[in-house]
Amino acid sequence: MDLRLSEQYQAFRREVQSFLQANWQPTRDKAAIDAFRRKAVGAGYLYRSIPKAYGGSEQPADVLKAHIIREEFSKAKAPREVGGNGVGMLVPTLIDCGTEWQKERFVEKTLYGEYLWAQGYSEPGAGSDLASLKTRGELVGDKWIINGQKIWTSLGDKCHYMFMLVRTEPEAGKHAGISYLLLDMKQPGVTIRPIKQANGAAEFCEVFFDNAETPADWIVGTRGEGWNVSKSTLKHERNSVGSSSGTLSLYNQLVKLVKNVEIDGKPAMKNPLIRDRMMQIEGYVHAHVFSGFYQLTKDSRNESSGLIGAMNKLIHTIVAQDMAGVAAEIIGADGLLMPAEAGSFEAKSRPAGNEKWVNQIISSLALAMGGGTSNIQRNVIAERGFQLPKD
Repeated sequence: MDLRLSEQYQAFRREVQSFLQANWQPTRDKAAIDAFRRKAVGAGYLYRSIPKAYGGSEQPADVLKAHIIREEFSKAKAPREVGGNGVGMLVPTLIDCGTEWQKERFVEKTLYGEYLWAQGYSEPGAGSDLASLKTRGELVGDKWIINGQKIWTSLGDKCHYMFMLVRTEPEAGKHAGISYLLLDMKQPGVTIRPIKQANGAAEFCEVFFDNAETPADWIVGTRGEGWNVSKSTLKHERNSVGSSSGTLSLYNQLVKLVKNVEIDGKPAMKNPLIRDRMMQIEGYVHAHVFSGFYQLTKDSRNESSGLIGAMNKLIHTIVAQDMAGVAAEIIGADGLLMPAEAGSFEAKSRPAGNEKWVNQIISSLALAMGGGTSNIQRNVIAERGFQLPKD
Protein backbone atom coordinates (compact mmCIF):
# COMPACT_ATOMS: atom_id res chain seq x y z
CA MET A 1 0.00 0.00 0.00
CA ASP A 2 1.56 3.30 -1.13
CA LEU A 3 0.06 6.21 0.83
CA ARG A 4 2.08 8.89 -0.94
CA LEU A 5 0.08 11.37 -3.01
CA SER A 6 0.93 12.30 -6.58
CA GLU A 7 2.00 15.88 -7.36
CA GLN A 8 -1.54 16.56 -8.60
CA TYR A 9 -2.98 15.83 -5.16
CA GLN A 10 -0.17 17.54 -3.31
CA ALA A 11 -0.96 20.67 -5.33
CA PHE A 12 -4.63 20.26 -4.42
CA ARG A 13 -3.70 20.05 -0.73
CA ARG A 14 -1.77 23.32 -1.02
CA GLU A 15 -4.79 24.88 -2.74
CA VAL A 16 -7.07 23.86 0.15
CA GLN A 17 -4.58 25.14 2.70
CA SER A 18 -4.39 28.52 0.93
CA PHE A 19 -8.18 28.78 0.83
CA LEU A 20 -8.43 28.11 4.57
CA GLN A 21 -5.70 30.61 5.42
CA ALA A 22 -7.45 33.30 3.38
CA ASN A 23 -11.04 32.63 4.43
CA TRP A 24 -11.26 31.02 7.86
CA GLN A 25 -10.74 32.50 11.29
CA PRO A 26 -12.06 30.43 14.21
CA THR A 27 -15.38 31.85 15.38
CA ARG A 28 -18.69 30.79 16.89
CA ASP A 29 -20.66 33.45 15.05
CA LYS A 30 -23.38 31.63 13.08
CA ALA A 31 -23.53 34.22 10.28
CA ALA A 32 -19.75 34.03 9.78
CA ILE A 33 -19.85 30.22 9.75
CA ASP A 34 -22.71 30.20 7.22
CA ALA A 35 -20.81 32.66 5.00
CA PHE A 36 -17.67 30.50 5.18
CA ARG A 37 -19.61 27.37 4.24
CA ARG A 38 -21.05 29.09 1.17
CA LYS A 39 -17.55 30.22 0.13
CA ALA A 40 -16.30 26.66 0.61
CA VAL A 41 -19.15 25.34 -1.52
CA GLY A 42 -18.34 27.91 -4.21
CA ALA A 43 -14.72 26.73 -4.17
CA GLY A 44 -15.84 23.11 -4.57
CA TYR A 45 -14.83 21.86 -1.11
CA LEU A 46 -18.16 21.10 0.57
CA TYR A 47 -21.23 19.14 -0.53
CA ARG A 48 -19.21 17.91 -3.48
CA SER A 49 -21.67 15.21 -4.52
CA ILE A 50 -24.71 17.52 -4.39
CA PRO A 51 -25.77 19.21 -7.67
CA LYS A 52 -25.44 22.99 -7.81
CA ALA A 53 -29.17 23.25 -8.45
CA TYR A 54 -29.76 22.00 -4.90
CA GLY A 55 -27.05 24.02 -3.12
CA GLY A 56 -24.03 21.77 -3.57
CA SER A 57 -20.77 22.26 -5.44
CA GLU A 58 -21.34 19.41 -7.96
CA GLN A 59 -17.77 18.18 -8.22
CA PRO A 60 -16.60 15.03 -10.00
CA ALA A 61 -16.28 12.12 -7.59
CA ASP A 62 -12.72 11.98 -6.27
CA VAL A 63 -12.24 10.20 -2.96
CA LEU A 64 -8.64 11.38 -2.56
CA LYS A 65 -9.64 15.04 -2.90
CA ALA A 66 -12.47 14.45 -0.44
CA HIS A 67 -9.99 12.83 1.97
CA ILE A 68 -7.59 15.79 1.68
CA ILE A 69 -10.43 18.25 2.34
CA ARG A 70 -11.45 16.37 5.51
CA GLU A 71 -7.87 16.34 6.75
CA GLU A 72 -7.12 20.01 6.11
CA PHE A 73 -10.47 21.32 7.38
CA SER A 74 -9.98 19.22 10.51
CA LYS A 75 -6.48 20.62 11.08
CA ALA A 76 -7.76 24.18 10.70
CA LYS A 77 -10.81 23.42 12.89
CA ALA A 78 -12.93 24.80 10.06
CA PRO A 79 -16.62 23.87 9.75
CA ARG A 80 -17.48 21.25 7.18
CA GLU A 81 -20.94 20.04 6.25
CA VAL A 82 -23.78 20.68 8.70
CA GLY A 83 -24.26 17.64 10.91
CA GLY A 84 -27.41 15.75 11.74
CA ASN A 85 -29.83 13.26 10.21
CA GLY A 86 -30.94 15.67 7.51
CA VAL A 87 -27.58 16.10 5.79
CA GLY A 88 -26.12 12.72 6.63
CA MET A 89 -29.13 10.57 5.85
CA LEU A 90 -32.10 12.29 4.23
CA VAL A 91 -30.27 14.39 1.63
CA PRO A 92 -28.44 11.41 0.04
CA THR A 93 -31.73 9.50 0.08
CA LEU A 94 -33.58 12.33 -1.68
CA ILE A 95 -30.78 12.62 -4.24
CA ASP A 96 -31.09 8.86 -4.86
CA CYS A 97 -34.86 8.43 -4.69
CA GLY A 98 -36.67 11.77 -4.38
CA THR A 99 -38.73 13.68 -6.93
CA GLU A 100 -37.49 16.91 -8.49
CA TRP A 101 -39.75 19.13 -6.39
CA GLN A 102 -38.69 17.34 -3.19
CA LYS A 103 -35.04 18.00 -3.96
CA GLU A 104 -35.70 21.65 -4.80
CA ARG A 105 -37.77 22.26 -1.69
CA PHE A 106 -35.83 20.36 0.96
CA VAL A 107 -32.20 19.75 0.02
CA GLU A 108 -30.56 23.20 0.07
CA LYS A 109 -32.31 24.39 3.23
CA THR A 110 -31.29 21.14 4.91
CA LEU A 111 -27.68 21.54 3.80
CA TYR A 112 -27.43 24.92 5.51
CA GLY A 113 -29.27 23.97 8.69
CA GLU A 114 -32.54 25.80 8.03
CA TYR A 115 -34.43 22.51 8.18
CA LEU A 116 -33.65 19.99 10.92
CA TRP A 117 -34.86 16.41 10.47
CA ALA A 118 -35.82 13.60 12.83
CA GLN A 119 -35.62 9.94 11.85
CA GLY A 120 -38.87 8.02 12.40
CA TYR A 121 -37.90 4.37 12.21
CA SER A 122 -37.87 2.57 15.58
CA GLU A 123 -41.06 1.79 17.51
CA PRO A 124 -41.63 0.19 20.93
CA GLY A 125 -42.29 -3.14 19.20
CA ALA A 126 -40.05 -2.68 16.17
CA GLY A 127 -36.39 -2.12 16.87
CA SER A 128 -34.01 -4.67 15.39
CA ASP A 129 -36.98 -6.20 13.56
CA LEU A 130 -37.86 -2.88 11.97
CA ALA A 131 -40.21 -4.43 9.41
CA SER A 132 -42.61 -5.21 12.29
CA LEU A 133 -43.51 -1.51 12.57
CA LYS A 134 -47.18 -0.74 13.14
CA THR A 135 -47.49 3.03 12.62
CA ARG A 136 -50.20 3.41 9.97
CA GLY A 137 -50.53 5.77 7.05
CA GLU A 138 -53.91 5.95 5.28
CA LEU A 139 -54.37 7.97 2.09
CA VAL A 140 -57.52 10.05 2.41
CA GLY A 141 -58.06 12.36 -0.55
CA ASP A 142 -54.84 14.29 -1.05
CA LYS A 143 -53.39 13.61 2.41
CA TRP A 144 -51.82 10.78 4.37
CA ILE A 145 -53.41 10.37 7.82
CA ILE A 146 -50.84 8.92 10.24
CA ASN A 147 -51.44 7.18 13.57
CA GLY A 148 -48.94 5.41 15.77
CA GLN A 149 -45.73 5.95 17.72
CA LYS A 150 -41.99 6.25 17.15
CA ILE A 151 -39.28 6.06 19.82
CA TRP A 152 -35.57 6.86 20.28
CA THR A 153 -36.04 9.83 17.96
CA SER A 154 -32.79 11.81 18.24
CA LEU A 155 -33.40 15.51 19.02
CA GLY A 156 -37.03 15.07 17.99
CA ASP A 157 -38.12 18.06 20.06
CA LYS A 158 -35.80 20.36 18.09
CA CYS A 159 -36.59 19.18 14.56
CA HIS A 160 -38.85 20.78 11.95
CA TYR A 161 -39.56 17.65 9.90
CA MET A 162 -39.35 13.87 10.09
CA PHE A 163 -38.58 11.22 7.49
CA MET A 164 -40.40 8.10 8.56
CA LEU A 165 -41.48 4.58 7.71
CA VAL A 166 -45.20 3.84 7.98
CA ARG A 167 -47.35 0.88 7.05
CA THR A 168 -49.58 1.95 4.18
CA GLU A 169 -50.55 -1.48 2.80
CA PRO A 170 -51.72 -3.49 5.84
CA GLU A 171 -52.66 -6.51 3.73
CA ALA A 172 -49.28 -6.72 1.99
CA GLY A 173 -46.28 -8.75 3.12
CA LYS A 174 -44.16 -7.66 6.06
CA HIS A 175 -41.63 -5.71 4.01
CA ALA A 176 -43.82 -4.87 1.06
CA GLY A 177 -46.44 -2.76 2.85
CA ILE A 178 -44.18 0.06 4.07
CA SER A 179 -43.87 3.57 2.61
CA TYR A 180 -41.28 6.32 3.23
CA LEU A 181 -43.00 9.60 4.13
CA LEU A 182 -41.92 13.12 5.03
CA LEU A 183 -43.87 14.90 7.77
CA ASP A 184 -44.08 18.37 9.33
CA MET A 185 -43.40 17.94 13.07
CA LYS A 186 -45.02 21.27 14.01
CA GLN A 187 -48.70 20.31 13.83
CA PRO A 188 -51.43 19.50 16.37
CA GLY A 189 -51.47 15.77 15.61
CA VAL A 190 -47.84 15.29 16.72
CA THR A 191 -46.91 14.95 20.42
CA ILE A 192 -43.21 14.86 21.35
CA ARG A 193 -41.97 13.69 24.76
CA PRO A 194 -38.24 13.83 25.61
CA ILE A 195 -36.81 10.71 27.29
CA LYS A 196 -34.59 11.34 30.33
CA GLN A 197 -31.36 9.38 29.96
CA ALA A 198 -29.04 7.84 32.52
CA ASN A 199 -26.57 10.72 32.10
CA GLY A 200 -29.24 13.33 32.79
CA ALA A 201 -29.59 14.44 29.16
CA ALA A 202 -32.71 14.09 27.03
CA GLU A 203 -31.27 13.57 23.56
CA PHE A 204 -33.97 11.10 22.50
CA CYS A 205 -37.73 11.47 22.30
CA GLU A 206 -40.84 9.38 21.82
CA VAL A 207 -43.25 10.78 19.24
CA PHE A 208 -46.97 10.08 19.04
CA PHE A 209 -49.12 10.57 15.93
CA ASP A 210 -52.84 11.13 16.35
CA ASN A 211 -54.37 11.73 12.91
CA ALA A 212 -51.26 13.68 11.89
CA GLU A 213 -51.34 14.79 8.26
CA THR A 214 -48.88 15.04 5.42
CA PRO A 215 -49.56 15.77 1.72
CA ALA A 216 -49.96 12.81 -0.61
CA ASP A 217 -46.87 13.75 -2.63
CA TRP A 218 -44.61 13.86 0.46
CA ILE A 219 -43.74 10.23 -0.22
CA VAL A 220 -40.20 9.28 -1.26
CA GLY A 221 -40.17 6.53 -3.85
CA THR A 222 -43.34 4.66 -4.69
CA ARG A 223 -46.09 3.52 -2.36
CA GLY A 224 -45.23 0.29 -0.58
CA GLU A 225 -41.54 0.50 -1.58
CA GLY A 226 -40.33 2.33 1.53
CA TRP A 227 -38.25 -0.61 2.72
CA ASN A 228 -36.00 -0.32 -0.32
CA VAL A 229 -35.74 3.46 0.13
CA SER A 230 -34.82 2.99 3.80
CA LYS A 231 -31.83 0.84 2.83
CA SER A 232 -30.29 3.93 1.22
CA THR A 233 -30.77 5.93 4.42
CA LEU A 234 -29.32 3.23 6.68
CA LYS A 235 -26.32 2.80 4.39
CA HIS A 236 -25.39 6.45 4.88
CA GLU A 237 -26.03 6.29 8.64
CA ARG A 238 -23.78 3.25 9.13
CA ASN A 239 -21.00 4.81 7.07
CA SER A 240 -21.02 7.89 9.31
CA VAL A 241 -21.10 5.84 12.53
CA GLY A 242 -18.25 3.53 11.52
CA SER A 243 -15.60 6.09 10.64
CA SER A 244 -12.04 4.98 11.45
CA SER A 245 -11.06 8.60 12.12
CA GLY A 246 -13.57 8.62 15.00
CA THR A 247 -12.05 5.44 16.41
CA LEU A 248 -8.52 6.89 16.27
CA SER A 249 -9.60 10.18 17.85
CA LEU A 250 -11.24 8.35 20.77
CA TYR A 251 -8.14 6.20 21.25
CA ASN A 252 -5.90 9.28 21.41
CA GLN A 253 -8.14 10.70 24.14
CA LEU A 254 -7.91 7.44 26.06
CA VAL A 255 -4.09 7.50 25.85
CA LYS A 256 -4.11 10.95 27.48
CA LEU A 257 -6.34 9.61 30.25
CA VAL A 258 -4.14 6.61 31.10
CA LYS A 259 -1.06 8.85 31.16
CA ASN A 260 -2.58 11.47 33.45
CA VAL A 261 -4.62 9.41 35.95
CA GLU A 262 -2.83 7.50 38.72
CA ILE A 263 -3.56 4.02 40.05
CA ASP A 264 -1.87 3.12 43.36
CA GLY A 265 0.26 6.27 43.14
CA LYS A 266 1.54 5.60 39.61
CA PRO A 267 0.27 6.66 36.17
CA ALA A 268 -2.26 4.12 34.92
CA MET A 269 -0.02 3.50 31.89
CA LYS A 270 2.53 1.94 34.26
CA ASN A 271 0.03 -0.71 35.38
CA PRO A 272 0.87 -3.92 33.46
CA LEU A 273 -2.78 -4.99 33.13
CA ILE A 274 -3.80 -1.60 31.76
CA ARG A 275 -0.80 -1.57 29.39
CA ASP A 276 -1.75 -5.02 28.10
CA ARG A 277 -5.33 -3.92 27.39
CA MET A 278 -4.13 -0.73 25.74
CA MET A 279 -1.81 -2.70 23.46
CA GLN A 280 -4.68 -4.94 22.39
CA ILE A 281 -6.93 -1.95 21.72
CA GLU A 282 -4.17 -0.18 19.80
CA GLY A 283 -3.89 -3.19 17.53
CA TYR A 284 -7.61 -3.09 16.76
CA VAL A 285 -7.52 0.68 16.23
CA HIS A 286 -4.66 0.52 13.75
CA ALA A 287 -6.28 -2.41 11.95
CA HIS A 288 -9.42 -0.27 11.57
CA VAL A 289 -7.40 2.72 10.34
CA PHE A 290 -5.48 0.68 7.78
CA SER A 291 -8.72 -0.96 6.70
CA GLY A 292 -9.90 2.59 6.00
CA PHE A 293 -6.79 3.19 3.88
CA TYR A 294 -7.51 -0.01 1.96
CA GLN A 295 -11.09 1.07 1.31
CA LEU A 296 -9.89 4.54 0.29
CA THR A 297 -7.47 2.97 -2.20
CA LYS A 298 -10.20 0.77 -3.64
CA ASP A 299 -12.58 3.72 -3.92
CA SER A 300 -9.95 5.82 -5.67
CA ARG A 301 -9.69 3.08 -8.33
CA ASN A 302 -13.47 2.73 -8.65
CA GLU A 303 -13.18 -0.78 -7.26
CA SER A 304 -15.32 -2.43 -4.61
CA SER A 305 -13.76 -3.10 -1.22
CA GLY A 306 -16.22 -5.96 -0.80
CA LEU A 307 -17.49 -7.21 2.50
CA ILE A 308 -15.01 -5.19 4.56
CA GLY A 309 -17.06 -2.02 4.09
CA ALA A 310 -20.02 -3.66 5.80
CA MET A 311 -17.88 -4.25 8.90
CA ASN A 312 -16.95 -0.61 9.66
CA LYS A 313 -19.80 0.19 12.00
CA LEU A 314 -19.56 -3.12 13.89
CA ILE A 315 -15.78 -2.83 14.37
CA HIS A 316 -16.05 0.77 15.63
CA THR A 317 -18.73 -0.33 18.10
CA ILE A 318 -16.62 -3.18 19.49
CA VAL A 319 -13.45 -1.11 19.85
CA ALA A 320 -15.30 1.86 21.38
CA GLN A 321 -16.83 -0.42 24.01
CA ASP A 322 -13.40 -1.86 24.82
CA MET A 323 -12.04 1.66 25.30
CA ALA A 324 -15.02 2.62 27.45
CA GLY A 325 -14.28 -0.39 29.66
CA VAL A 326 -10.70 0.75 30.24
CA ALA A 327 -11.84 4.32 30.93
CA ALA A 328 -14.43 3.11 33.45
CA GLU A 329 -11.82 1.08 35.31
CA ILE A 330 -9.36 3.98 35.43
CA ILE A 331 -11.72 6.74 36.58
CA GLY A 332 -13.17 4.48 39.28
CA ALA A 333 -15.57 6.31 41.61
CA ASP A 334 -15.58 9.34 39.32
CA GLY A 335 -17.76 7.22 37.07
CA LEU A 336 -20.58 7.82 39.56
CA LEU A 337 -20.47 11.58 38.97
CA MET A 338 -23.03 13.22 36.73
CA PRO A 339 -21.42 15.23 33.90
CA ALA A 340 -22.48 18.89 33.91
CA GLU A 341 -24.97 19.69 31.18
CA ALA A 342 -23.31 21.62 28.33
CA GLY A 343 -23.90 25.35 28.66
CA SER A 344 -25.09 25.16 32.28
CA PHE A 345 -23.67 27.30 35.08
CA GLU A 346 -22.15 24.20 36.61
CA ALA A 347 -20.32 23.37 33.36
CA LYS A 348 -18.93 26.90 33.13
CA SER A 349 -17.94 27.19 36.79
CA ARG A 350 -16.06 23.95 37.33
CA PRO A 351 -13.17 22.41 35.42
CA ALA A 352 -13.95 19.25 33.49
CA GLY A 353 -12.72 16.20 35.37
CA ASN A 354 -12.79 12.47 34.81
CA GLU A 355 -16.60 12.55 34.83
CA LYS A 356 -16.49 13.84 31.26
CA TRP A 357 -15.81 10.18 30.33
CA VAL A 358 -19.16 9.11 31.77
CA ASN A 359 -20.96 10.21 28.61
CA GLN A 360 -18.56 8.18 26.48
CA ILE A 361 -18.96 5.11 28.68
CA ILE A 362 -22.76 5.29 28.53
CA SER A 363 -22.91 6.17 24.82
CA SER A 364 -20.69 3.20 23.96
CA LEU A 365 -23.65 1.01 24.91
CA ALA A 366 -25.92 2.99 22.58
CA LEU A 367 -23.49 2.43 19.68
CA ALA A 368 -24.44 -1.23 19.72
CA MET A 369 -28.02 -0.22 18.83
CA GLY A 370 -27.89 2.94 16.70
CA GLY A 371 -27.73 2.40 12.94
CA GLY A 372 -28.60 -1.27 13.30
CA THR A 373 -27.84 -3.44 16.34
CA SER A 374 -24.56 -5.31 16.50
CA ASN A 375 -26.26 -8.70 16.49
CA ILE A 376 -28.23 -7.84 13.36
CA GLN A 377 -25.02 -6.51 11.75
CA ARG A 378 -23.28 -9.81 12.52
CA ASN A 379 -26.14 -11.75 10.94
CA VAL A 380 -26.05 -9.60 7.81
CA ILE A 381 -22.28 -9.99 7.46
CA ALA A 382 -22.40 -13.74 8.11
CA GLU A 383 -25.44 -14.64 6.02
CA ARG A 384 -25.15 -12.21 3.11
CA GLY A 385 -21.39 -11.75 3.09
CA PHE A 386 -20.03 -15.18 3.98
CA GLN A 387 -23.14 -17.14 2.86
CA LEU A 388 -23.30 -18.90 6.23
CA PRO A 389 -26.54 -20.67 7.20
CA LYS A 390 -29.11 -18.79 9.23
CA ASP A 391 -28.80 -19.36 12.95
